[in-house]
Amino acid sequence: MPELPEVEVVRAGLERAVSGALITAVEVFDQRSLKRHSPAAGAFVDLLEGHRMRSAVRRGKFLWFPLDDATDVGGRALVTHLGMSGQVLLRTPGVEEDGLLRIRLHIEHPDHGEFWVNFVDQRIFGSMAVDALLPTSDGRAAGRGSELASIPGQVSHIARDPLDPAFSDAAFFAALARKNTGIKRAMLDQNLISGIGNIYADESLWAARIHYAQPASSLSRAKAKLLLAEMRFVLEKALAEGGTSFDAQYVNVNGASGYFSHSLNAYGRQGQPCPRCGRPIVRESFMNRGSHFCAHCQRLR
Repeated sequence: MPELPEVEVVRAGLERAVSGALITAVEVFDQRSLKRHSPAAGAFVDLLEGHRMRSAVRRGKFLWFPLDDATDVGGRALVTHLGMSGQVLLRTPGVEEDGLLRIRLHIEHPDHGEFWVNFVDQRIFGSMAVDALLPTSDGRAAGRGSELASIPGQVSHIARDPLDPAFSDAAFFAALARKNTGIKRAMLDQNLISGIGNIYADESLWAARIHYAQPASSLSRAKAKLLLAEMRFVLEKALAEGGTSFDAQYVNVNGASGYFSHSLNAYGRQGQPCPRCGRPIVRESFMNRGSHFCAHCQRLR
């Protein structure tokens, strides 16, 4: 599943193209991609056609586009979740899509002219929906890409991510001190901290020399601060390198792959030498996936 860096790469690529752009037409090719859209809100197509998108916004792994009626206290937004294989691609009108096209937005921008925004999704775990905006609980901007203090209802339960200026380090440390689960499980809890998935959890824990099963409440304040600092460093580095692409499913809005996979120290490197001590990286089953770590550098204490 795309994590914060991959979704942020998509958001940044869309920002200039969609901000102030008019949605002239909407084509839905697969209704399954509207599974998170509530029919009670109105027909998906009718809620979008003739409206402008104000910006492209992200919190954690969620992406949304406030519409022209959006304010700090309400309005609506087009919410997009990439799921496991979703892609949002900018296309010249008339270009045929190679992937499994689910939804197409016909866009007209005052500066960039006409183009298409194609939502392509091989496995159909992703979705688009028009959702009502709610005021943020802390009155701060909801996410990266907008100063509006309003957030889609279906995203409102998602915690802020560690790159968000409004992220509270103190609140995060206090929450960890109350968690008796393993630290990696806590890092993947999107109600506690968002944007972190399997890849960047493994990389951050390797950098901080913490075992993935170490109880979160057992971390000292100094160790928790180190972990948070490593999370931010890893996410920023991944952003600078365009995210992590292991296959053609993780691409930016132009279809290009990221190259952070070449900078990984632990994730996906089982059997290879630890870059720090030279002993082999191991992989253990964890929550229907895997945890990659160095058993020497990251001992369970």
